[in-house]
Amino acid sequence: MIREFTAAPDPVPTGAAVSVFVQPLWYTALVLRWIRTPLLVALLASALPAETILILPSFNVSKSKSIDWIGDSISETILESLASEGLVVVPTETRDEVLRQMSVRRYTRLTTGSVMEIAVNCDAGVVVYGDLDLEPAPAGSTSKGTLKINAHIVDVRRVRRRGTFQVSGPLDNLSSLQTGLAWQVVKALSPALTISEEEFRRSRPRIRLDALESYVRGLLTPVLDQKHKLFTNAARLEPTYSQPCFQLGRLNFASKNYGAAAEWFQKVAAADLHYREALFFLGLSRYNTGDFKGAADVFRNLSGMVPLPEVWNNLGATLLRINDSTAEAAFQKAVEIDPADPDYHFNEGYALWKKNSFDAAANAFRASLERKPEDDTATLLLGRSLKQMGPRPGDLRTEAQERLKTEYNESAWLALKAMLAPKKNP
Repeated sequence: MIREFTAAPDPVPTGAAVSVFVQPLWYTALVLRWIRTPLLVALLASALPAETILILPSFNVSKSKSIDWIGDSISETILESLASEGLVVVPTETRDEVLRQMSVRRYTRLTTGSVMEIAVNCDAGVVVYGDLDLEPAPAGSTSKGTLKINAHIVDVRRVRRRGTFQVSGPLDNLSSLQTGLAWQVVKALSPALTISEEEFRRSRPRIRLDALESYVRGLLTPVLDQKHKLFTNAARLEPTYSQPCFQLGRLNFASKNYGAAAEWFQKVAAADLHYREALFFLGLSRYNTGDFKGAADVFRNLSGMVPLPEVWNNLGATLLRINDSTAEAAFQKAVEIDPADPDYHFNEGYALWKKNSFDAAANAFRASLERKPEDDTATLLLGRSLKQMGPRPGDLRTEAQERLKTEYNESAWLALKAMLAPKKNP
């Protein structure tokens, strides 16, 4: 449903920042349980818009439509930079769906009112937008021209500008220009940031123009074969370019080319916004190629970064495959964080059953069946547990029955942590 924009009259402090902080396991469990309850919907509807940031593709005001893609490149760079610093941003997919529903043509220069209306329909409290222009190079020059980029930050509810920034330079230096612009936007929205611009730039190395173009065009095309071709070209042109490596990993994983997927996921840099997600799918890729020890190493590392139930569950599954006695503890942590999921109870019961802890296993299988009564395997193993019948070699119905999770949901967890974190004023 498309909503109309209305402004709230009360002012708020300029420059309020959202930070992500570490909490104990009980807090994580509480937050993740909220994710699966109707309470979250109401809570996010009232609280998140004040903190969520929308980044629109920059409007191309030049006469050259061939550089429209640069508008998306700028917005992607700003979005990834903000998200990497712990601020809550509207996902690209959500933004583009709202633009589609509102029949907004991409790259069209919008009025301030239209920008605000888009932000409201994205549940954003802050919007970043701007334009780009290309000044042609003088005749006989080898330059591709001078690019000028403007960006504006507006508080949507108070209709108040919170910053205007401009960068300009040779088109060939697009990577450096948009990184510099992203730095200014990040500092404006997160004034408590302690790293220097030099450190910020160091973690975002310069990318050649043709590699950037291939990557962004790969994001924009809906054709899978074309995506693969463009991302591969970007990675070939710039071997240290992390983002196309992640995308190629996802494409290969979706095609069940797990060996190739693992190779690409391993190339994703630690500074990349998708690094933790890349680790998650790297673990799954290794598991699916039979490298259970390697998968366990990945999930164990990831569990120390983001204590999500799917990570603990998959760690337990890989440990179970290598007969590691700590598998049960990993499953128990998944259950503690999200007791509503039947698979976590099933896996806990399966680990207990395999070591002949029949009474405890029966309790876990009962908990699983309470949440998923039609589960035939859980019913079978509950019966085996009650009869105190352990594993039988060669019984295909009970071998390798651990259940993996293939969906990684970090965003909701980070959004809620950010929303509940204490605000820091400059």
